[in-house]
Amino acid sequence: METFTQRWQQLDNDDIRLRINSKTPRDVEAALAARRPDREDMLALLSPAAAGYLEAMAQKAHALTRQRFGNTVSFYVPLYLSNLCANDCTYCGFSMSNHLKRKTLDDAEIARECAAIRELGFSHLLLVTGEHQTKVGMDYFRRHLPYIRSQFSSLQMEVQPLAEEEYAELKTLGLDGVMVYQETYHEATYARHHLRGKKQDFFWRLETPDRLGRAGIDRIGLGALIGLSDSWRVDCYMVAEHLLWLQQHYWRSRYSVSFPRLRPCAGGVQPASLMDERQLLQVICAFRIMSPDVELSLSTRESPWFRDHVVPLVINHVSAFSRTQPGGYADGDAPELEQFAPHDGRTPDEVAQMLVAAGLQPVWKDWDGYLGRPAR
Repeated sequence: METFTQRWQQLDNDDIRLRINSKTPRDVEAALAARRPDREDMLALLSPAAAGYLEAMAQKAHALTRQRFGNTVSFYVPLYLSNLCANDCTYCGFSMSNHLKRKTLDDAEIARECAAIRELGFSHLLLVTGEHQTKVGMDYFRRHLPYIRSQFSSLQMEVQPLAEEEYAELKTLGLDGVMVYQETYHEATYARHHLRGKKQDFFWRLETPDRLGRAGIDRIGLGALIGLSDSWRVDCYMVAEHLLWLQQHYWRSRYSVSFPRLRPCAGGVQPASLMDERQLLQVICAFRIMSPDVELSLSTRESPWFRDHVVPLVINHVSAFSRTQPGGYADGDAPELEQFAPHDGRTPDEVAQMLVAAGLQPVWKDWDGYLGRPAR
């Protein structure tokens, strides 16, 4: 069965880097004028040459965002169920080699977290765990998903990659979407940063969105950990290739793209390539211009100032008041349990007020039973 691996094998990182760096201002102008931008246009929009066209890119991306999503921005929040992990990754606070307290939420703790999150106003939830197949695997998900799903309008997950049949089963329990980030598409770099555990299997992770598509998962999220490889431009282009592949082969699913930059964490590494805020905006605008219908998400990894300026411009999906440790909402802060330190710590109401001041409507709930899923 053909998967994205076959397309990935046709792509050469050095060639992509050369093609990106060889793009000219004329190529960028052609990409901005294109009615349906193609892969060459995306290379141009990600190139150093496009830096001088950031205003034009932002204007076009903004127009496409308002045309497709109106004046709305939807809210979600992550719920960290566990920081147990059986992988050793150089950049992650949950890495098994880090000496930190470990915690997995039980029934009562999950109920308290759900109540605290609902009190904040959220209706869309992203479940996050460390990658531990035995203690935070399918048995744990089978036990807890039905209750969690009953408390929220939509439910997505960011956990270890699973098998196709496991995703199909989770869909029957109320799972709407899965976020799975490749971290980096450069195989040698990937190997240097994944030292132990199942996450060492580059291709098992690479083909996870294919399994999600075959399982009929409604929403599939992609992204690379910006700064992990020595060329963020190449990794971002590879995300675009992956997105285009999936849209062609699993067109019934919807897609989202996130733009996580390396953030401080216990035992974390320094970025191999630095992306400043103007460059991050360039990448976000490039994805909107290439794929106007795709959901673009910006998390609390970024600063309040950046989010205040970029979300009204081109983003349609944001988190707020994120706690990256188990029990962070109901039981207070516990920094020693964090996966990473968020940058924007404002309350949901403060972020919502920012959006209203910018002429946008915060959307806390945009899904209900009459839209196709039985009410719970």
